[in-house]
Amino acid sequence: MLLERKKISAVDKITGPGNIYVTLAKKQVFGTVDIDMLAGPSEILVLADESGRPEELAADLLSQAEHDRLASSILVSPDRRLLEQTVAEVERQLAELPREEIARASWETYGAAIWVKDLEEGMKLANQIAPEHFELVVKEPYNWLGKVRNAGAVFLGRFSPEPVGDYFAGPNHVLPTGGTARFYSPLNVDTFLKKISVISYSEEALRRDGQQIAQLARKEGLEAHARAVEVRKLW
Repeated sequence: MLLERKKISAVDKITGPGNIYVTLAKKQVFGTVDIDMLAGPSEILVLADESGRPEELAADLLSQAEHDRLASSILVSPDRRLLEQTVAEVERQLAELPREEIARASWETYGAAIWVKDLEEGMKLANQIAPEHFELVVKEPYNWLGKVRNAGAVFLGRFSPEPVGDYFAGPNHVLPTGGTARFYSPLNVDTFLKKISVISYSEEALRRDGQQIAQLARKEGLEAHARAVEVRKLW
């Protein structure tokens, strides 16, 4: 049976998640069309205080580690005991995962448990890393939300694990990775909007500003720009 080859109509923008092949394809066409971002591999950073529970934190870290060998899972806390217990719990839970090989490769290469002197230092570190998923597993997460500067999505409290955002919470889950949350936003309605500048000057306004415009143009060595203003003979 012969299948008819169908062409896909050209588009102006490509958005959405995917693996490394999708990301590299988007990278190749960027400039010919627009894209949302080059996302991936997946990341999670958890900032936890002593209220965190090792079994929950370990599960949250592994929820990203099982995605990809290149995924990154980081726990930051001022509580050394919590860090040690969570690392041990990660090892225990790894052995139970169907995707253990992938998750273990991710954890051993890109996983980390980082001790900080206090939550303030932990927040500064999180903002420097600018993680895709940022869990605030602290007693009063809303008190810390205003200090978040760089993250794709923030999950507040121990009852907001990352998979809630993946599958059910509602916000779009195509998120910036690799530190690009410093300057990128998640996929959102604005991604699909295109803006056009509109300029309307009155005769009075051009008479007021025209000489300065011409002067700036000549400073750049663009004589025709300057003359396009002066030819109107408003001064």
